[in-house]
Amino acid sequence: MPRPALLLSLLLLGATPAPTLEQQVRAILATAQPGARHGLVVTDADGREVVAIDADGRYMPASNTKIFTTAAAFATLPVDTPDTAGGMTVRIEGSDVILAGHGDARASSAPDCTADCLSTLADAVAAKTRTVRDVVGDDTAFPDERWPAGMSWNNMPTRSGTAVSALTLDDNEWVLTVAPGRPIASDGYYRIDDRTRTAPGPTRLGHDRAPGSDTVRVEGSIAPDAPPETLRIGIEDPAHHAAWRLAAMLRERGVRITGRVLARHRTADAGDDPARRGAAPPARPPQPAVLARLQPAPLAADIATIMKASQNLHAELLLRRLGTIAGTGSVADGQAVVARVVTSAGAPRTAWDLADGSGMSSYNRATPRATVAVLRWIERQPWGTRWYATLPVGGVDGTLARRFRGTPLAGKITAKTGSLNATAALAGRLTAASGRRLTFAAYANDGPGGASGSAALDAALLAVAAAN
Repeated sequence: MPRPALLLSLLLLGATPAPTLEQQVRAILATAQPGARHGLVVTDADGREVVAIDADGRYMPASNTKIFTTAAAFATLPVDTPDTAGGMTVRIEGSDVILAGHGDARASSAPDCTADCLSTLADAVAAKTRTVRDVVGDDTAFPDERWPAGMSWNNMPTRSGTAVSALTLDDNEWVLTVAPGRPIASDGYYRIDDRTRTAPGPTRLGHDRAPGSDTVRVEGSIAPDAPPETLRIGIEDPAHHAAWRLAAMLRERGVRITGRVLARHRTADAGDDPARRGAAPPARPPQPAVLARLQPAPLAADIATIMKASQNLHAELLLRRLGTIAGTGSVADGQAVVARVVTSAGAPRTAWDLADGSGMSSYNRATPRATVAVLRWIERQPWGTRWYATLPVGGVDGTLARRFRGTPLAGKITAKTGSLNATAALAGRLTAASGRRLTFAAYANDGPGGASGSAALDAALLAVAAAN
């Protein structure tokens, strides 16, 4: 039997206490991504915080911004009925054909199009007349605000940063095909500065277009035995491009065009002026009757695309659609609607700032605690289950298809991803090892060398799931 003094010494020294879950998570984040800032909040079904690391720190949420945009849409727009407000229309003004957009994100000019097809409108014009003067793309339903404030200009030539317009066609992307030993195939809308070469080794291609330029430079190499590569390039004036595509379709149908392809825009001044927020769109003179209209599917289907694929353009259009509820369709009017919804969800106004609808802006900020508050508010809404069904599933689909595969969270985590320069985000719900459902928001910012930090967040969440 130990002597009393020895027993007291053993009790005082004791074993080193096991690290808490928060300490474990902090260690994982620090080791996986040294030098970055991390914020993480995890709550249980009753709202109790299981882990809280810099819970009120303000982080760039990247595409987690889409959480706020789509929640506002479910809360305020008729997302389950046919999209009668957004459909593209065509009419004839004198001798001119006017192709007008109203915010539909899904219209297509693809040869295999079966719904929401530009060819439907081309057929209507061809049945009405065999000669037209100008073909005009009209995107005046929204103010001309083509790129989010705070978006990096180098994103403009990419599909992620393509211009936003009420008249949207083919996701406002211009498609090029690069094949070994052949000239680059395109439809000729932009000019091509082809600097590619066919050479042994891995295929590495890149493209660029200076703002305001009509020339796309394509560089790099493609292997001799490589399959054709498809490049998708952002369009600077979507309304003009949509009119250009309609003009091509009319010519295919034997319609003679004697004038030009033009675009008609509306200045953004009214939407930018805080004193004008919530104002009605400017009055327009009476217009000729619509000749034909496209009928898009309900917005709920497009919201699933926005969330599963993290579709930036569609999210930006959704923000502007929110702005038409009682305003001009401007970004500012859309932000006002989102602000009302986020505030009603219990997120303090100091905990977030949102400059766009997609997350491409470096001006966006959100705290992990505010994001979790919004997620938990969504759970309590009548449409909450359907909203959560739009999120990617770990190891299964969307932007999480390759993440968490082969881990205990495969199929058990549904969350919105986010990725921007030196930024990673992940927020949603997971089922822990015990079967408990946890709601979380995890952010990594300022990763050294521009690293995103997604792997660090994934490792931290796996540890949380294993301990609960």
